[in-house]
Amino acid sequence: MRHLLLLLPLLLAAPRALAQEPGDTHGSHAHEVVVDDAALVPHERPSRVTGEVATKRFRILHTAAATVAAKELAGQIEGIRDGFGAILGRDWPGVTEIRLGVGRAEFEALALPGGRPPGWAVALAYPAHQIILLDALSLYEPDGQQTLRHELAHVALGQLAKDWPRWFQEGVAQNVTGERYSLTHYSALFRAVTQERVFHFEDLEDSWPDHPSDVEIAYAQSAAFVAHLSGKFGPQAMGVLVDGVRDGEPFEQAFGKAFRTSLLVEETDWREGLAARYGWLPLTTSSALLWLAASGLCVAAYVRRRQQKEARLAEMAAQDAAEDAALRVLAARAAALPGALPGPDAAGPAPALTWPEWPAGAASSESDTLESRDTQEAVSGPHEMPPSASEAPGEVPEEPPEETSGESVADLPAGPRPPKPTLH
Repeated sequence: MRHLLLLLPLLLAAPRALAQEPGDTHGSHAHEVVVDDAALVPHERPSRVTGEVATKRFRILHTAAATVAAKELAGQIEGIRDGFGAILGRDWPGVTEIRLGVGRAEFEALALPGGRPPGWAVALAYPAHQIILLDALSLYEPDGQQTLRHELAHVALGQLAKDWPRWFQEGVAQNVTGERYSLTHYSALFRAVTQERVFHFEDLEDSWPDHPSDVEIAYAQSAAFVAHLSGKFGPQAMGVLVDGVRDGEPFEQAFGKAFRTSLLVEETDWREGLAARYGWLPLTTSSALLWLAASGLCVAAYVRRRQQKEARLAEMAAQDAAEDAALRVLAARAAALPGALPGPDAAGPAPALTWPEWPAGAASSESDTLESRDTQEAVSGPHEMPPSASEAPGEVPEEPPEETSGESVADLPAGPRPPKPTLH
């Protein structure tokens, strides 16, 4: 629910307040112009034109700078025109001319006499003359293909019939370009439904609203209603409508013959279903919204996990700092005790450690003997007792002297004893 509430400000946000120039549309159509003045007479080929690329139903005149763009457009334009049949059910007759230049100077030089485009326009349609004027640079913009299709839609309707209602022209153009699937259109219809600001189509027949937010609603509901008609009745019924208007019948009369219902009845039926498609209910049941909510939950879980990890690292760092401080305090207290060894930071070199010396004459013969035996065993191996210096080879060592009565070990003279004479 929290992520749903985060999405609502985007849907309820006020639209951009774009100034409306004369002949300007709105939003993604802000750079196109439609000139319906049939009095304009095309003159001979403009002097800036240096080449021509022809297809089955198009003639592309281009300047030297637009040569590459003209060849690329020639490979796409026939397929784009075929898509109109799925909506209108009819193809317009004749060959459509597209004039292609690069930059403002060439764009204006290719216009019809008396039909100079406004300074903010990058596309211009002359439906009565079946001519489209384009700045080649606009074809490489993100909405370049939409601009081209929109201008073709105006030429198509202008060639098929006259006196089309404004809402029908704009609705057909947006369905051809695919603009009706944008989030801007959805949010505009959402605001229109929740605020009960959906216009009646009789109010959009000849004119358009003045307020930018109302213009967005008018565009969005026109595209949605034309999509409703095309999806419900199919291209064959749409073709019958085109034929009726082309034959001079009023639009509402041709509408009734083509769809076997009146415009008012069909509009009422369409309006009753708007709440189910653009109200609050779709926001809670839409699969796209569920995927959006799932993505939001994943992002939130990642952020939370990262915050927990950072908090744990900070806690561990604080514990390490506290332990270091405690060790420094203990070391300072130990250094302050009397008789304590100097710490590693104490001034002066550390005293050398030496073994204590034995007093003179205190080494016993037994320790000397053991030491000499250990040395000899290390050299000659165990179980070998080399003869002493006083013993000749082959002689038996003497027995130690017997203790005399009255004498003790303490009374014996200190120092080494003289060797006992040996009889030979």
